[in-house]
Amino acid sequence: MSDTIPNKNARKKLLHFEAAGFVFNVLAAAALHFIYELSGKALYAAIFCSVNESVWEHMKIFSIPYVVWGFVEVFCSGVSFKRLAVAKVCGLCVITALIPVLFYTYTGILGRNIAVLDILCGVAAAALAYFASFRTAASAPCPGRWFAAASLVFALYCAATVFFTFAPPQIGIFRDPVSGGYGLPSSFTGFQRPLT
Repeated sequence: MSDTIPNKNARKKLLHFEAAGFVFNVLAAAALHFIYELSGKALYAAIFCSVNESVWEHMKIFSIPYVVWGFVEVFCSGVSFKRLAVAKVCGLCVITALIPVLFYTYTGILGRNIAVLDILCGVAAAALAYFASFRTAASAPCPGRWFAAASLVFALYCAATVFFTFAPPQIGIFRDPVSGGYGLPSSFTGFQRPLT
């Protein structure tokens, strides 16, 4: 594995991985939207799934499948690890930035949110994230400093994903529009031991 995409076939293979990743991402995000409730509000599900209807939780359910697919690509795509890591973190930044931008733009214009448009915000953000990842991996140079920066951004993303699920700041992006609450619902029982 070199640090460049050497030929047309390698670029085509990467493009196929990115297209398959997009499909996986959308389907997994749909599943992650419901798994927390279906799991009986289990702790493991709270970390990876949507625990409420806030913008943050929708960012989470689209970005986690993106990260999972990135690990698949590391092992299967033939692209160098550092190059792919930088490209995937670039796409991760796109997906996590675009969801709130698109959501707050359209709700600002319409004055309310519409479920279908909420979903389309996530789908559009995922599509653009995979496009950005492909373009970055296929054509951009990858000096070592970009890998170091990407590693730091990824570590911060992982920490924020877990921390803000359990202790979100009380600002709009974390507010559940259905309950008016933040983070885990008051009915969360994941930290309690079952009665024997």
